[in-house]
Amino acid sequence: MLTESHLFCAISFYNPAHVTYSRQYHRMKGRSPGYLRIIGGRWRGRKLPVPDVDGLRPTPDRVRETLFNWLANDCPGASVLDCFAGTGALGFEALSRGAARLTLIESEKRAFSNLQKQADRLQADSVKVMRGNALELIPQLDQKFHLVFIDPPYALATLREQVMLLLEQHQRLHQGAKIYFEWPQGEAVDLESSHLTGLKQKKAGQVNYAIAEWRVSR
Repeated sequence: MLTESHLFCAISFYNPAHVTYSRQYHRMKGRSPGYLRIIGGRWRGRKLPVPDVDGLRPTPDRVRETLFNWLANDCPGASVLDCFAGTGALGFEALSRGAARLTLIESEKRAFSNLQKQADRLQADSVKVMRGNALELIPQLDQKFHLVFIDPPYALATLREQVMLLLEQHQRLHQGAKIYFEWPQGEAVDLESSHLTGLKQKKAGQVNYAIAEWRVSR
């Protein structure tokens, strides 16, 4: 069982200066695509630039399309948190589809700057962009969320549990909140816990992804 001592060890071990800390940083070779498009909603078709950061990889279009089909009834009016924002593709997609507020956390300097620029370009006043380590920033947040994206670098898979622990300890989740997880093929992930119920799960290439529902009592 995950305890506060495990959390302390993870925060102490993790140094954002030495580890690229965003959803798309999976240490892949090659260059990132120049941009991606928002798939649906009020900003449908709008381009989101992908900054030239080594290993940066946006969540694939087909994954995003399936994910937001699952979340069609959850986005309108939602408060959304993306813990490893990268390009902001998931967060801006949620906002495009009717989410009320969006908080983006990103540690890499260029990716963080790009998120700020895109929020300004889209005139998205309901976006808050924070730079830093999600494990340190989540306790500083002052609201609860209906939808949370948790997709840490594949090399730091234990951050999924660490982030969930912090969200629960600091009461950052609304009852019935939907949580998105993504992980590589070959890694075993159990979405069931005392407060989590797996709802949907699918595979696309080498990527597994799923949504779960969080409730204090099941």
